[in-house]
Amino acid sequence: MKPTPFLAALILTACATADTPAPSAVTHAEDSHSHARPAEVRVTHVALDLTPDFEARTLTGTARLALERAAGADSVILDVEGLTISSITTPAGDALDFGIGADDPILGQALTVRLPDAADTIIVAYRTAPDAAALQWLDPAQTAGGRMPFLFTQGQAILTRTWVPTQDSPGIRQTYEAIIRVPSGMQAVMSAELLTPDGVSSEDGRTAYRFRLDQPIPPYLIALAAGNLEFREIGPRSGVWAEPGIVDAAADEFMEVEAMIDAAERLYGPYRWGRYDILVLPPSFPFGGMENPRLTFATPTILAGDRSLVSLVAHELAHSWSGNLVTNAVWNDFWLNEGFTSYIEARIMEELRGRDYADMLRQLGRQDLEETISDIGVNAPDTHLQLDLAGRNPDDGMTSVAYDKGAAFLEAIEAEVGRERLDTFLREYFDEFAFQPMTSEQFVQYMNQELFAGDDAAAARVQAERWIYGPGLPDNAQVVRSAAFERVDSQLVAFRAGTPPARLETADWSTHEWLRFLRALPDTISNAQLTALDDTFGFTGSGNSEIMFAWLRIAIRNRYQPAMPALEEFLSSQGRRKFIAPLYQDLAATEWGAPVAREIYGRVRSTYHPITSNTVDQILDWEPSGR
Repeated sequence: MKPTPFLAALILTACATADTPAPSAVTHAEDSHSHARPAEVRVTHVALDLTPDFEARTLTGTARLALERAAGADSVILDVEGLTISSITTPAGDALDFGIGADDPILGQALTVRLPDAADTIIVAYRTAPDAAALQWLDPAQTAGGRMPFLFTQGQAILTRTWVPTQDSPGIRQTYEAIIRVPSGMQAVMSAELLTPDGVSSEDGRTAYRFRLDQPIPPYLIALAAGNLEFREIGPRSGVWAEPGIVDAAADEFMEVEAMIDAAERLYGPYRWGRYDILVLPPSFPFGGMENPRLTFATPTILAGDRSLVSLVAHELAHSWSGNLVTNAVWNDFWLNEGFTSYIEARIMEELRGRDYADMLRQLGRQDLEETISDIGVNAPDTHLQLDLAGRNPDDGMTSVAYDKGAAFLEAIEAEVGRERLDTFLREYFDEFAFQPMTSEQFVQYMNQELFAGDDAAAARVQAERWIYGPGLPDNAQVVRSAAFERVDSQLVAFRAGTPPARLETADWSTHEWLRFLRALPDTISNAQLTALDDTFGFTGSGNSEIMFAWLRIAIRNRYQPAMPALEEFLSSQGRRKFIAPLYQDLAATEWGAPVAREIYGRVRSTYHPITSNTVDQILDWEPSGR
């Protein structure tokens, strides 16, 4: 609708003044990636009633928002992008004036709603756009079973505003509930407790599922999926959702999950979310995993058949403490989510599989970090832990720096104070700030107060300021060593010296040892050597996505033709950005590979999630026309 003169002015001037008292005890960090002004009016609860239309590729329904208001605040500002708003009313049905601001290419739009006196609830009736970035709609042919269409959401970092009108900032925690009305025979799941396991059928041929999450979460963790799904229990509080054809294999792959939960609880305190289930999504899911509360979304590329890639599940589980329980208040502090989680991931895997195994994870992470720093530039601002993402998409900050430099920082603290003392501190930290947002400044202040407790010399040796606000890798970063990798390195020396692959000592190597081997091979390898490696170890036919990815990068560098059909299949059969983007980048860097990349991408781009295609668009300088 067109704004009234009052609302036109309101959109330009927003609402109450910055010194209006906050309605909550939580201090709200200024978030450059949200239009919201939570110190004036804050969304505390979202109640959704949505119906997906798989042909139109839209969600239609309502969002009922509970609000906290500061004295004198007369408007609430929500984040939206591409939503068609049909009405906004009070629960009594009274229409409310609203206006939608100009579209920002990164932030979307500000939806400003005029509030009558004492109103603390509004109902927004709306429809999503067919190209909403958080929603991926899959035809039956794009699923494992081929019987039903599939829908899933991906809200991180600022995409929830494309399907839920709310204050889309990680520092504005909200509880939520939902009714999702899907075609009969289809299962809906969410990052919330499923209140109606069997659904409620209606005369219009739909089944309604009800959900509720009583713990407040950042909006990016509101998540939905719907499709042909079955469930398998794998523990007293854990299970797996997946398409029928892969659910049993997935359940077998994740049988260690309950042991992971137990290990994490021993280290960092109780698991506070009730259940921990895993949803295995179709291959187009753009990430390895997404830590949605109660229901981790996971890529099928971790189903290796030998449980060799389940450290990814340990990572998503660790988010139940770092990220979901204590959350970065703004995306500039993304490391507070991912650095802590990467550190805890290694600790969980150490509990399950021993120090040698965890050290392999740590060393591979360090290698990723050093490669990222080299690519970005050792003195580049994006190698800081705290980033400056103003005017940029928060996805730009999702590099190895947040993950692996963040973990290395905690390892440096551990080296200074000892593991037992750090574990105690982290457990207290999660208890103290449970269900609250956190900034880098707040964390440093709390660490100095509680961990160092006036020991200025120890705090100075840790160099927190340099880690968080400085570039590169500080000089107190711990040296990461792995006894298993030392054995791999001896075989690399032998291969470089001319030992045939068949005579290398590789029996019982894990995925991580193979990755160490493949990553350390020379940049230039003869066709004869590649053929010998492939004939001996079967890399081109590997069913392990991590090994296949590492091998395909080598094949591109050396234009190893026997691997080219496997490369095309790999790029066509899944959309995990971690794999997809580097392979296109490698192809685009060569004269022969650039046209190959564009030809493949032109055929498969529509099967990728927007998060993945947006990245590859930039790599290939792709225009909407494909030219």
